Amino acid sequence: MNVYRHILLAADFSDHGREVARKAKFLADQNQAQLSLIHVVDNLPITDASYGPIIPFDGDLTEELMASARKRLAQLGAQLEVAAERQWLEIGSPKLEIVRVAEEKEVDLIVVGSHGRHGLALLLGSTANGVLHYAKCDVLAVRLRDD
Repeated sequence: MNVYRHILLAADFSDHGREVARKAKFLADQNQAQLSLIHVVDNLPITDASYGPIIPFDGDLTEELMASARKRLAQLGAQLEVAAERQWLEIGSPKLEIVRVAEEKEVDLIVVGSHGRHGLALLLGSTANGVLHYAKCDVLAVRLRDD
């Protein structure tokens, strides 16, 4: 019996991301599940309400970030044998976009990396924590090692 039919790997392109991707691919193979990829470019304008924008929002910079992310996503897709139509690049809040796409695409497992931070880092939140709290499907948080 296969537990999962559609697995979504939330890729962050970090050095530790290879281990997360390897585990997502293994789970997809073991469950004969479809594997899909998502990467979200965080859209956080740097501002201070009292001073106005610190760094002006530059459309060209966003386009460059998106182009670079698109290239990295395609490379990861090729390595994991994920078709281009199952690779999604979004812009916005990573936790919200991952959950939104997972619901739209009827994903039943999201695989995301997690540093397992405590204290102030935990209070500031993390993508894995946000996905875990908002997702309507199972979430596997793969522990990442801080070197």
